[in-house]
Amino acid sequence: MHCRQGEIDLIMKDKQTFVFVEVKFRKNNQFGGAIAAVSQAKQNKIKHCVAFFLHQAKLNEYNTPCRFDVIALEGDINNPQITWLKNAF
Repeated sequence: MHCRQGEIDLIMKDKQTFVFVEVKFRKNNQFGGAIAAVSQAKQNKIKHCVAFFLHQAKLNEYNTPCRFDVIALEGDINNPQITWLKNAF
């Protein structure tokens, strides 16, 4: 989903909780790796997009259960190491 502030890679539901997922790939961890690429600024952009998504869906952002996950892929694109951080931020 795209909005003025950025984008959300995946939107899913886990029972009654909306799960917003940021997916990052890095070939190596020379500059901190895929997880480090989800900076505080990126997290803030995602949160703004989520607020926009919830508003568009006519949901209250304060009463709607939400979770922010990060899926980090590192290494060979054909066989990456995958790390899924639930409740990453």
